[in-house]
Amino acid sequence: MDSGLFTPEPSSKDPAGYDFDVIIAGCGPTGATLAAELRLHGVRVLVLERDSEPASFVRIVALHMRSLELMAMRGLLDRLLRHGRRRPAGGLFAAIPAPAPADLDSPYACLLGIPQPVVVRLLEEHAVALGARVRHGAAVAGFEQDDEGVTVEPAQGERLRARYLVGCDGGRSTVRKLLGVGFPGEPSRNETLMGEMEVGVPREEVAAGVARVRESRTRFWLRPFGSGVYSVVVPAAGVGDRAEPPTLDDFRQRLRAVAGTDFGVHSPRWLSRFGDATRLAERYRVGRVLLAGDAAHIHPPTGGQGLNLGVQDAFNLGWKLAAQIGGRAPDTLLDTYQTERRPVAEDVLDNTRAQLELHSAEPGPRAVRRLLTELMDIDEVNRRLTEKITATGIRYDFGEGPDLLGRRMPDVDVAQGRLYGLLRRGRGLLLDRTGRLTPGGWSDRVDHLADPTAALDAPCVLLRPDGHVAWIGADQRDLDGHLSRWFGEPAG
Repeated sequence: MDSGLFTPEPSSKDPAGYDFDVIIAGCGPTGATLAAELRLHGVRVLVLERDSEPASFVRIVALHMRSLELMAMRGLLDRLLRHGRRRPAGGLFAAIPAPAPADLDSPYACLLGIPQPVVVRLLEEHAVALGARVRHGAAVAGFEQDDEGVTVEPAQGERLRARYLVGCDGGRSTVRKLLGVGFPGEPSRNETLMGEMEVGVPREEVAAGVARVRESRTRFWLRPFGSGVYSVVVPAAGVGDRAEPPTLDDFRQRLRAVAGTDFGVHSPRWLSRFGDATRLAERYRVGRVLLAGDAAHIHPPTGGQGLNLGVQDAFNLGWKLAAQIGGRAPDTLLDTYQTERRPVAEDVLDNTRAQLELHSAEPGPRAVRRLLTELMDIDEVNRRLTEKITATGIRYDFGEGPDLLGRRMPDVDVAQGRLYGLLRRGRGLLLDRTGRLTPGGWSDRVDHLADPTAALDAPCVLLRPDGHVAWIGADQRDLDGHLSRWFGEPAG
């Protein structure tokens, strides 16, 4: 990793005059993931990160089932698990206390609580190990695009030329603003304080106080982490400047106002505030500039979906953008990034809006919450809402076909062990139980596993690099058409 000014060496430009194939603004989880995905395909990547140093606070974030599956596909899961705490994938929707649905079709059916700086560090290290360049203290100050590429102007240093620019620079995205893409939605109306700190009263007293308050205010909790440390969430008095973190005294005042006691909180590990602003970019792409992660969508952290949504954007975009740069992409492939991912973000924004309503102390929303709590006893209701939060229920529209078409492929047993272990190179995969099919002229982009023992209720499936099922069948000619649709013309 590098820091400071970046001046490309005279010989670093390729014959067409590009310093890099892709410049990414922002090295959070989305930007780092995208950089790694591009490097799997040999794309020359530079990530420009505004901050010179990692964040000083240690916020705990949640990795949901689908994100854990994607990390398993790239061989990253074990590293993440060493730094996180697992809990069952139950009670995710509006914190309604329902158990995890029975028989979830994933060996990763849990929620992983993990410090966000650790996630960022591990993903950045992965990208750098694959050959990505990362420059800290180098924000994007401006850019100009034309039919051939994008000229990017860092806040410091020389201008850089790239084929594409991707804004992964957060909810206040400079790239999105300079691109002129609208960001409609609702501003924050309510704000919540969140942090980790120690308490000065017995655990039983904390539990009793929390139970009393949560009878009427669900947007409140103190959850023990062990060693006297608690996660504390309490409604704020109003809407403040999110750029300014709250103080411990702010927490004490709000705890006394809401619970009648501050529980003797002290020794904070980190303190932050979040609002309920909900916005979605009107477009994810304008020419050679694209948006991903919080630059494209923001919403309250209810259900813990934000980081996951951005990382999954990156897994969807990476292989498509790499194919475009490599000259292998079908004409419409890059456009499918927006047509697939923007509806997913719309659904996340809607379900967070619904969850916020269910946290309201008003009589109407409290009645709806009681009703939904009863309905969550029905396994199908519980499963549907869990799939929304964990992103395992996503089905992209690939046309008519079996229910599995367009969905993620579970990590089934194959002769070599588990399916996801075969996807680490970020290539497509033909999983063939018949032994009669072949990727043929696409074998430079699509791997082939002929395995009659694979735990698969279909003769053959074609998987995209993001693990979604692009085709199901047994006919070579039909397969060839779908290989062309997703992976371009055959070689030679």
